[in-house]
Amino acid sequence: MTNPNRLFIHYLVRLRALLLRIDAFDSGITGQRLHPDMFPLLQQATTAIGFSLRATCPLAGRDIVSFRQAAGTLASTLAELDATLAYLAALPDDAFDGRDGLRVQTAAGCADLDLSARDYYDLYAMPNFFFHYAMVYAIARQAGVPIGKADFDGFHSYPADFTFATAADPAT
Repeated sequence: MTNPNRLFIHYLVRLRALLLRIDAFDSGITGQRLHPDMFPLLQQATTAIGFSLRATCPLAGRDIVSFRQAAGTLASTLAELDATLAYLAALPDDAFDGRDGLRVQTAAGCADLDLSARDYYDLYAMPNFFFHYAMVYAIARQAGVPIGKADFDGFHSYPADFTFATAADPAT
């Protein structure tokens, strides 16, 4: 199995940049939700951070660690993110060698899962990481934070006045 940290590190750095943009815009939105029964923005961020460790640690043959801070503030979330980035960056590539036959047992809500390493990573851990990461983006965007796809993935580029909306689009 290859080291999944490259992907996690890239998107955790993007998450950090998003959180800083949110803070500069209006730190009061960190408690907002897309829907009343969903996690608020900061909880979505800490859940994404946690999934990077839930995905990586078992695949590296390590116990799952957490750097969650008790405060539940933007500052504590950034500290958790920074500690997670440092941990992931320190994991050597060879920690993932020979893990293809590994089985991972975990809970998904109220369901108990027993998955191969590949299915655990591809079908469970990665989609969950991206779900929670995308919720941070979606909540911020819904709250009016001036962010776009480039802020999400770090690759896209559009002019400042670019929009996908057209005159024929009923959303405009």
